[in-house]
Amino acid sequence: MDMDTVEIRGFRIHRGFLDGPAQAALVEDLRDVATRAPMFSPMTPYGKPMRVKMTSAGKYGWMSDKSGYRYVTQHPDGVEWPAIPQRVLAVWQALVSCERTPDCCLVNYYGEGARMGMHQDRDEADFSWPVLSISLGDEGLFRIGNTTRGGKTESIWLQSGDVVVMGGDARLTYHGVDKIRFGSSTLLEKGGRINLTCRVVD
Repeated sequence: MDMDTVEIRGFRIHRGFLDGPAQAALVEDLRDVATRAPMFSPMTPYGKPMRVKMTSAGKYGWMSDKSGYRYVTQHPDGVEWPAIPQRVLAVWQALVSCERTPDCCLVNYYGEGARMGMHQDRDEADFSWPVLSISLGDEGLFRIGNTTRGGKTESIWLQSGDVVVMGGDARLTYHGVDKIRFGSSTLLEKGGRINLTCRVVD
């Protein structure tokens, strides 16, 4: 249910795409994913722990450690990643494509004080496919930059149920999350924000 669409530097932001019941159902799906592939706090290649906790679903999961950033076929515990929930795939099919499904659904959890620095999503083989991002829970201040580091940026608060499609010129644009409004949503029992990003990897 796409109530409103905003475009900033090629980022298409579908406001309120998921209503309250759809958000709650998706959270339950993600609880099942996290039960089978528990959340963990990865290390950056520079030896610092990331401020978000994460897990993945699909053929691949995203990994960061001293070996660098990459996709892997197994959780650090050695289990295969769970399948991407059908409700997530339905959003992808509605806004991206019915011809191909994503290979990875990265699940990031932002607790109080968590953020994500400016970065590009460039560990995939084919940049012609967009990255789809779903926001659940507390509002996050999403910052959009340029295709190179530096320069002027624009920011927008993403709310629970918003879906962002990063394709075309926006596919390799730097972006990040500066902060969350902890407690601004009642969707998650203990507060915080969940962000899902679906990517075609191969």
